[in-house]
Amino acid sequence: MPRLALGIEYDGSAFAGWQFQSHARSVQGDLQLALAQVADHPIELTAAGRTDAGVHALEMVAHFDTTAERPLHAWMLGANANVAAEISVLWAHAVPDDFHARHHATARRYHYRVLNRRMRPALERQRVCWVRHELDAERMHEAGQALVGRHDFSAFRASECQSPSPVRELMELSVERDGPYIDLRVRANAFLHHMVRNIAGSLILVGRGERTAEWLSAVLRGRDRRDAGPTAPPDGLYFVGADYPAGFGLPSVKLRRPPTGAAS
Repeated sequence: MPRLALGIEYDGSAFAGWQFQSHARSVQGDLQLALAQVADHPIELTAAGRTDAGVHALEMVAHFDTTAERPLHAWMLGANANVAAEISVLWAHAVPDDFHARHHATARRYHYRVLNRRMRPALERQRVCWVRHELDAERMHEAGQALVGRHDFSAFRASECQSPSPVRELMELSVERDGPYIDLRVRANAFLHHMVRNIAGSLILVGRGERTAEWLSAVLRGRDRRDAGPTAPPDGLYFVGADYPAGFGLPSVKLRRPPTGAAS
């Protein structure tokens, strides 16, 4: 049975997350119904990651199997014609039968965007995390380097996280100021539930001067979630994309940052 991969952009504000839920609206559920209209049979999607309620994606990769023979552009146009405006299929690509969007991903990338100004946002109220107190991006970046590497991230996982192991390899972490924005970018082989938001919440405390870089290192070593900062809200979190071996030839829209509103 032919297998196809999709690149998907979505605004997570109206959804209970990526994963299908019988009692709530999900990105997976809505898109599966739209694709079924094109295929004339039920579709089951498997994605590179599972975002929580309110979390967005610039390029989520997912695959599905189908008996329908359609041109690649027909899958894109047909899905977008039948799905809500909050979701857009950016590309479709034929992949080998053994391709797996989750298992073959060698890394995932997230971007957490903070709007750091005195007044709350209106246009971006569900697109950024608003922090009114001045943040020191350099201080946040320096503190965050203690998290880079292969570690036990128990201090930054949600209590309901179902992963059998808390060990992850954080390959990159950077924090930069862009005008009124603070941009946290992370890349890892995989992430624990709420891991990025818990890291963001802890770094915000450092940026406000309420905690030190040494504190963050101690939290990591202590492996106790109660010692870390609060879970940052989902609004500022974006799944940027996943990395795959070049042999699969997956396309990419190269969109590596969230849209910017009128924040000045």
